[in-house]
Amino acid sequence: MQYALSPASLNILTRLSRERTLYAFDFDGTLSPIVEHPALAGMRVRTRKLLDNLAELCPCAIVSGRARADLLDRLSGVRIGHVIGNHGAEPATPSQNPHHRVARWKSALALEINSLPGVWVEDKGMSLAVHYRQAPEKAEAHRRILAAARNLERVKVFGGKLVVNLAPDDAPDKGEALVAERDRLGCDWVLYVGDDENDEDAFALDGNIVPVRIGQSQTSHARYYLRSQAEIDQLLELLVLNATGRANDIRKPVPA
Repeated sequence: MQYALSPASLNILTRLSRERTLYAFDFDGTLSPIVEHPALAGMRVRTRKLLDNLAELCPCAIVSGRARADLLDRLSGVRIGHVIGNHGAEPATPSQNPHHRVARWKSALALEINSLPGVWVEDKGMSLAVHYRQAPEKAEAHRRILAAARNLERVKVFGGKLVVNLAPDDAPDKGEALVAERDRLGCDWVLYVGDDENDEDAFALDGNIVPVRIGQSQTSHARYYLRSQAEIDQLLELLVLNATGRANDIRKPVPA
């Protein structure tokens, strides 16, 4: 993986500013720091301002595991019109609405995992997130959650940071949602920034995509990385400066 803020990466970032590029971002762990409870998540003031500036200049999208209504609340005041929730599944057409299926999963899981200390289920309407960050025995909680999920029908199970996600097996993933948004907006390139296992569908896309991961990983499909979530502000600032033709005004980042 190549450090996204190194001098060697500046050429590709500059090229993106000269093309019709869609800039897309995950929310938790990417635009917002990871917190103990998802309800506490939010962007720093500087991140919010930079994202708003970029969205004013270029096509931008948020592609998150959160419910879309939740995202819209947290993005209030940021001029982003393209917000995709539930890991790519939302918004959906009425025929694709899986609420009843998800409700059945939630009831079935309750019988299996309600007794696990520190484990709780976040119902996002079109998907579930089973959190075990507060579990005293995290490995055992993870094993029990996966065992319970194997008994559910028509479910796609994938991980995250101390969370197990459950989504409909026929719902679009983040990669498919990103391709649809790119084509709808008539963009030739995509820069996507994420931080987790549930971003790999987007990182692995073929074609003109620049995938950036928060944190290095030897198993990720992402070709670029930021050292920490705090560096998202530096990347956003550079993208804004490139979009306004003022990239030379910023001090060059320190090489990895």
